Amino acid sequence: METREPETESLEGSYFVSTYPPFSLWTPGQLDAWRGVLSRPPARDEPLGVYVHVPFCAERCRYCYYLSHANPDDAMVDRYLSGVLAELAGHARAPALAGRPLDFVYVGGGTPSLLATDRIRRLLAGIRERIPWRDDAEVTFECAPQTATADRLAVLREEGVTRLSMGVQQLDDDVLRKNGRVHVVADVERAWPHVRAAGFDVVNVDLIAGLVGETDVSFYGSLDRVIDMEPESATLYLLEIPLNTPLYRALRNDSATEKPPAWPTKRGRLSAAFDRLENAGYSLRSAYAAVRDPDLHPFVYQESQYRGADLIGVGASAFSFVQGVHHQNATSLAGYLDRLERGEPPLGRAYALSAEERCLREFVLQLKLGGASAAAFSDRFDIDVIRRFAGPLERFAQRGWLTVDDDRVTVTREGLLHVDRMIPRFYPEDRQDVRYS
Repeated sequence: METREPETESLEGSYFVSTYPPFSLWTPGQLDAWRGVLSRPPARDEPLGVYVHVPFCAERCRYCYYLSHANPDDAMVDRYLSGVLAELAGHARAPALAGRPLDFVYVGGGTPSLLATDRIRRLLAGIRERIPWRDDAEVTFECAPQTATADRLAVLREEGVTRLSMGVQQLDDDVLRKNGRVHVVADVERAWPHVRAAGFDVVNVDLIAGLVGETDVSFYGSLDRVIDMEPESATLYLLEIPLNTPLYRALRNDSATEKPPAWPTKRGRLSAAFDRLENAGYSLRSAYAAVRDPDLHPFVYQESQYRGADLIGVGASAFSFVQGVHHQNATSLAGYLDRLERGEPPLGRAYALSAEERCLREFVLQLKLGGASAAAFSDRFDIDVIRRFAGPLERFAQRGWLTVDDDRVTVTREGLLHVDRMIPRFYPEDRQDVRYS
């Protein structure tokens, strides 16, 4: 298998790989496969989770590529929550899901913590009523610093949230302003004691390397302050600039007064950040995350998906994966709500994977967790992944990005810094350079 790789990397475009195949290959023409998989009991006994997309925020960040609408009125929020719960009720009746409890729940956005406390209760209680979650389920809720108030945090805990993920991004007001963030450092400082007092099992803090206006001083200063805060988990993303972001448009029309740092600078900061986190007692959990205790602080939502779990995505533009079939809901807010209010499912596009494609999907995603067991893939798919992917494995082993022994592929520390660049080279040749989304 040829594994071509671009010699240079553009600042612009999608970079982070969250699934296989690329979203651009999903089509409405495969929706029958999605309908079919929901209509029959599951062939495999997989973990099950729910993702809920809340597409509302105070203001859209310049680098944001998710579906989001700023400052919705109360009527729109209530209408949307009704739609989400109606969609979830429909899924709960499907043979593929009926009677299966949830192993994990993730509420993301947008900014779901923008919801008032009564709407947070309505949403979380509504999920649990329609598809109950296990007593030990991981329940994650995304939270912005300016909305992390004591009353909201108390409600989240009362309604079963176990993992809070706070989007700090950086602790530098100038950098935050240049990237369209609406919070300031003082919001984080105000919120943090309330976050800790609420008693979540895990608190994750998100940082981004490569923001506009970022310097070594701003990035490492932010990181050091986060380390001093002692969250159970710290996630560090590399800035990407997909084509649907305000920042991409500004770079294209030359209206951007500053450009983000180049890829070598971003990777250098990420590498140094991992050094600092390890020196502070953290362990690397994946290519982008470090945790205080890998056994006590897993990220079930992500790790389960990377190993083939079923996921039901509800909300406008939300993604699902059930028994080898991908699906994305209608991507516009109006289209999503209109279909539900007509009593129709908000279907968008789908892709049905072959057994070999499922193997490829899980293999490349597990590289992001640090490696994969050949024996596990042989048991699950009856495929020898070391032989199947011998070409790219040999190439990247020569570059020092991974190692291969008889039973395991292990991504090296340097390889983790390049893992999303490496992954597409495991795809069939005609898919290695297709548009991601």
